[in-house]
Amino acid sequence: MTEKKTSPSQKALRVRARAKAKKPKFIRAESWKFDRFSIAWRKPRGLDNKIRRKIKGWPPGPSMGYKGPKIARFLHPSGYKEVIVNNVGDLSTIDPNTQAARIAHTVGKRKRADIIAAAKDLNIKILNVKLTAAKEEVEEAAEGEETAEESKEESKAEEKKEKQPKKEKKEKKKAPKAKAKPKKGEEKQ
Repeated sequence: MTEKKTSPSQKALRVRARAKAKKPKFIRAESWKFDRFSIAWRKPRGLDNKIRRKIKGWPPGPSMGYKGPKIARFLHPSGYKEVIVNNVGDLSTIDPNTQAARIAHTVGKRKRADIIAAAKDLNIKILNVKLTAAKEEVEEAAEGEETAEESKEESKAEEKKEKQPKKEKKEKKKAPKAKAKPKKGEEKQ
């Protein structure tokens, strides 16, 4: 039986997951005491703050000792190291086996399309290409749905008009309103 060898990045991701499982969840000081505080971590700055002073019995605060393992640092969850790409020329510096490209957010549509085409030729993975493709698909689908919904609504309105028989307007005779009775102590004028 041949065993499938795992890549070094996959091993690093497993090491990182193991280290993360041991790391405590850092919560804001006294967030358990006051509803106005969210549990999201905020750096304690008070003179007497117990978490800042690392008093025994109080929750831990983040420190250098909780840093992730060196082999897994800066790795994307896919196992690749991220490299920011601004133009097609930047793709030539990427190693397709260990690195993946992330197109910078300042790059426009035309240059983005050129980068994607060049990356396919070089067999380089792009980490944020799905984001833009998904957005375009969603926009196209939304436009298609809007036109379909409008046509459905128009057809429904026409069907309702055809189904409803013309109702004869009946005039209701209104009874004359009764005059308000005078309160006790008030005299009629």
